[in-house]
Parts: sequence; C-alpha cells; structure tokens
Amino acid sequence: MANDITKKEYTTDELKEAFIKMYGDGGEVRLYSSPARINIIGEHIDYNGGKVFPASINRYLYIAIRKRNDSKVLYNDMRFPGSFEFDINQTFVYDKANDYANYLNGILQQLKERGCKFDCGFEILMASNIPAGGGISSSSALECGFAYAVIDTFGFKLDRIEIAKLGQMSEHKFMNVMCGIMDQFIIATGKKNYAELLDCNTLEYEYVPLELADYRFVVMNTNKVRKLSDSKYNERRGQCEQALKILLDNGVKIGALCELTPTDWEKYSSLVSDPVLNKRARHCIAENQRVKDAASVLKAGDLIKLGQLLNESHKSLQEDYEVTGIELDTLAHTAQKQQGCLGARMTGAGFGGCAIALVHKDKIDDFIANVQSTYEAAIGYKAGFFVCETGDGVSKLN
Repeated sequence: MANDITKKEYTTDELKEAFIKMYGDGGEVRLYSSPARINIIGEHIDYNGGKVFPASINRYLYIAIRKRNDSKVLYNDMRFPGSFEFDINQTFVYDKANDYANYLNGILQQLKERGCKFDCGFEILMASNIPAGGGISSSSALECGFAYAVIDTFGFKLDRIEIAKLGQMSEHKFMNVMCGIMDQFIIATGKKNYAELLDCNTLEYEYVPLELADYRFVVMNTNKVRKLSDSKYNERRGQCEQALKILLDNGVKIGALCELTPTDWEKYSSLVSDPVLNKRARHCIAENQRVKDAASVLKAGDLIKLGQLLNESHKSLQEDYEVTGIELDTLAHTAQKQQGCLGARMTGAGFGGCAIALVHKDKIDDFIANVQSTYEAAIGYKAGFFVCETGDGVSKLN
C-alpha cells in the first residue's frame, strides 16, 4: 500500500542468502519470525494490574541463527549498521555503545541466571519489517524473537509465557525500563485471527476472535521516533505508584489501581488530592473498564461501540495521562472525522509512535489521503500508513 511505514520489505529468502554470504556455508541455519503488535485498547494499565486487549499483527522481525564451533556470539542486522561480537561465557552487562545488542545480551544474561548452559556460541542475522521506535513494539519483537530462537536452537525447556517474562525482566534489569508485560506476552503467545484479553496481574488470558467484517485496522505512524527508555514512561509509572500508596495509606485494600472499578473511584478519588496523581489514577481505572467493555462488544459484533471506546481511550490518554502530543493528537482527531472511520486512538506508550484507526475497507484510500494531507500541513512532514491483519506469535519457519 502507498505510504507504507517501512522503506523495504525483507523476505526470509533474502535473509538466508545474506546470512550465508556473511558467515559462510555449512551447518544448520534456522529461521524464526517475531511479530509486531497493536494494542486495540488498554494503554498504560499493564503495569497497574489492568486488563489489556492486544493482537499480534503481520509485520515481522526475522531471525537467522546458527551454532558455531567456538564460544563467539556474533550479531548483525540487515537494516541497522553495526556488527557486534561477544563471548557466550562472559557476564553480559549493559553498555550504551552496544546499541540494539543490549536487548539480545539482556536475554542471554537472563537465560544464564536461570541456569541455562550454552555449549557453544552462535551467529545471528536479523531483518525487520517493523518500524523501530514506532510504538508497535519493535523492541519486544526483538527480545522475544531472539529468546525463542535461542531457546529452540539450544533445546532449553522454557514455554511461551516464560519467554514473555524473560523479555520483561531483560527490560527491567538490563535496559532499566520498568515496562509491563503486555508487549512481550502478546508477541510470545499471539494467534492469527484473535486478539488476547490479558490480565497483567495474574497472566490469565483469553483468545477473543477478532472479527471485523468489512472493517480493518489502519496503523498510522507519526514518524516521530520515540525511545521508550528516554521517554516519560518511568515517570508515569512512578506517579501511579504514588497514587496507589496514597490509597493504601488511607485504608483502601487493593494490590493495584486497576482493581478499582469506576464506581469505586467515585468513592475514593477525593483521597488523592494532588490533581496530577488524581488524573493518572482516573485514566487507569476508566481505561481498564473500557478494555472489559471492548472485549464484550467485539464478541457481540458491535463495531460502532468499539469505535466509540477507541475515541474515549484517546481522549483519556490525551487529557488525563498526557502521553499523546501534537503528532498523535493530529492523527487521531483527524482520523475520527473521516467518513468510514468508526474510531481512532494512539497505541503503545505514546510520546510519538503510532495510532490506530478502525476504517471501512472501501474507504481506506480516501482515509489515508485525507489524514495524510492534514497531518503534513500541521506537522511539516508525512505520516506513514499501513493496513494490518492479525498474525501468529513467535514461530519457527523451517
């Protein structure tokens, strides 16, 4: 489709050919895929004990891996420059100079701390059709895809939920980003034609058929690159923790903000007198209810109501959680006004990245043209667009 958000689509054949050219022939080259994701609704509540409603989509990071006869670990990527070499026996620590290799080394260190023994090194070549920093979870696709490839290649006995936990703990301990588990979970466990209703407190999850009839999700990329660790993500998380502590200190018996219903919040909101902390908590509690409502209306086939919930979510993220910004607001508000669009919202952590819109398939071309025109006039450069479908979670391809 025109205005795609990636410059080149890599294929697995190209990846394998480039791998052999780079590392030489011989041995078993294994290929794996790891998807991007959209979160249909439920933003910034995965770390507040809330339910989220993501789906893995048909944009993939591909990984080629082969064991070596020595202890070297080699990383290369077809899109991003930089060749990295390590030793599998070393203790891996974060180093800014290692760029994307930090995400991979964080996984290796987590595996080693879990008692996984490597009998040799390996070499990796990756090719991604997921936009970096675009808000559809390129970093989690990298973590979980790499983890799955290494675990499968070396025969470690870890299931998909453990892969999700590995990715999250790598972020926490290695990257110092105190993320929730939603991104890693949907990428590890996602299933084509389904969204997942996930309780981030208990990790209980339910597959919900994603039946959109004549409608499609359009991903709209602001093309403003956002680095999660450099954003205000940790600040927002800290504000939620402060609000929770105030409630606990005043005798409210909960383990997480999202255990409260909107009715509960009416009763307790006056306890959180700081206006900023109050807004943050209000968003989390209302958003959690929207997630439950979205799953219900989707099961009932009520796409109009689903679209209304998307709009309400964006409004809350803009006004109460304050994580949108002019780029995301321009995309979402312009999209909401277009014929054939049932609703639109930012998706991901915000501060740039992507928004999604639920658009009738016959109106997509006009929708993209109109939103693009308004966005470019307001922001000064183009946004990127693509229509997405669901896809499977991390998978072995050969």
